[in-house]
Amino acid sequence: MAQESPWLVRVRAVNLHSANDDTTGLDLSVNNKSFPEVDISYFFSPNVAAELILALPQRHTLKSGTTELGTLRHLPPTLTLQYHFTAFSGVKPYLGAGLNYTRFTDVQTGGAGIDKSSTGFALQAGLDFPIDKNWSLNLDVKQVYIKTNVFVGGTQQPGEFKINPTLVGLGLGYRF
Repeated sequence: MAQESPWLVRVRAVNLHSANDDTTGLDLSVNNKSFPEVDISYFFSPNVAAELILALPQRHTLKSGTTELGTLRHLPPTLTLQYHFTAFSGVKPYLGAGLNYTRFTDVQTGGAGIDKSSTGFALQAGLDFPIDKNWSLNLDVKQVYIKTNVFVGGTQQPGEFKINPTLVGLGLGYRF
């Protein structure tokens, strides 16, 4: 009997919903959006895997209340360590936890600024529904902790802007 490959690649359509928790007093927010995501998993055992989650830099509109301040891009690669439950017949649930590094670029806010990067935790839960030996349908939910300091006129504002998005993804996986 052939041994299953340790590599799994998924492509997902993801909806990002930002928490927009702003304690700076500026009432900051970024827009919600949908975008494609790719992840690569390596299984160390049938139950334990590491997943690298990748997406293209995402452009967001930054607002203060209802006033548009400008735009920014963020690149949010995330690495999680997952536990896959194998005792179930058919559906394969998993839980993951790891780190996110977000790099902010192309910040165009006309007088306001933010830190260039953020490092935070990420939590994940998902289900793989096998279609055949190699293919599966995937449902995935992640909570990613992204925060930044805010600067106005070069002066750091008290408090932080926490984007902390919840990401819900639906996609296809292929196990080599």
